[in-house]
Amino acid sequence: MSVKSTAARSSRGGAKRRGAAGQVPELVQLLTPEGERVEHSEYSIDLSPEELRGLYRDMVLTRRFDAEAITLQRQGELGLWASLLGQEAAQIGSGRATRPDDYVFPTYREHGVAWTRGVDPLNLLGMFRGVNNGGWDPSTNNFQLYTIVIGSQTLHATGYAMGVAKDGADSAVIAYFGDGASSQGDVAEAFTFSAVYNAPVVFFCQNNQWAISEPTEKQTRVPLYQRAAGFGFPGVRVDGNDVLAVLAVTRAALERARSGEGPMLVEAFTYRMGAHTTSDDASRYRLDTERQEWEAKDPIARLKAYLDKEKAADDAFYAEVEAESDALAKRVREGVRAMPDPDPMTIFDNVYADGHALVDEERAQFAAYRASFADTQEGAVR
Repeated sequence: MSVKSTAARSSRGGAKRRGAAGQVPELVQLLTPEGERVEHSEYSIDLSPEELRGLYRDMVLTRRFDAEAITLQRQGELGLWASLLGQEAAQIGSGRATRPDDYVFPTYREHGVAWTRGVDPLNLLGMFRGVNNGGWDPSTNNFQLYTIVIGSQTLHATGYAMGVAKDGADSAVIAYFGDGASSQGDVAEAFTFSAVYNAPVVFFCQNNQWAISEPTEKQTRVPLYQRAAGFGFPGVRVDGNDVLAVLAVTRAALERARSGEGPMLVEAFTYRMGAHTTSDDASRYRLDTERQEWEAKDPIARLKAYLDKEKAADDAFYAEVEAESDALAKRVREGVRAMPDPDPMTIFDNVYADGHALVDEERAQFAAYRASFADTQEGAVR
């Protein structure tokens, strides 16, 4: 059953950031902030009510366990957490565009993408608690471990994609990074290699407007998606708060890569509603009015408005999703609290496969430092 509207194309909710020449960049949008369906000449999608409800469920559950993680960090159960609040559509839409045989290279905030790839949220939280080194086997879900080093995963993705091409496999690779990472040399090198070798990779930039405390204007003089042209492959800007548009654009980009047409850059124009991480205070560098402006473009509220207009969901469905989110939050909360306290000494265990004299020296120094505390007991100093 189709729920696609024939409404005329609209630019409402589109970004008003201007490029160097003063033009407003093209923004692919299929769903306005008011929940009205619009058309695009190049990108379209026709989803069943069940598929639409699935996207809504994904975003609600992702937001819920993300909120639970913030609370757990504030309670001292996690060392750190990088929230995705506001970026659910960018992550769920792009994640659901991938096929099981595609390979995903994330940064450290792709909790929604991890959800679509079947990674248990407890594995994500275990990493931020310090009790595992990622907690999942990348080959099981074709979802690489989180990458903290800014931009390096784009090189890993490019190399993997070059290997996919040499193997003749019918699959694609997608690499996630943020607007701040676009200034890294690794990203530029990845663009160069992928273009020269026609690698089947999609570069997915979540432009959430802030690289910690630095706005996008400090990263580029032109819209980020336009950088792709200088490297010889296409780029597109999509409304990152529109899950339908993100799904359509990413699906097309991945199919393009699989068909041998090479790399593509997707800039998802979205907003980081929360702080950069739980160690950051966003109120020190941005205004509340800016957040309020973006709250009106909330990706979950937008899709709900559309579901209601099309009568594609009812109160029973929303109640079911709410109950499921409560159950997920409870499982996450209890699961994290049941995890062991991390042993500080294990930080030295896997630095080198065969050991290293300097690591041994540092281990001994740290052990002596811990022992210098009068009340030190096994596992007491963390």
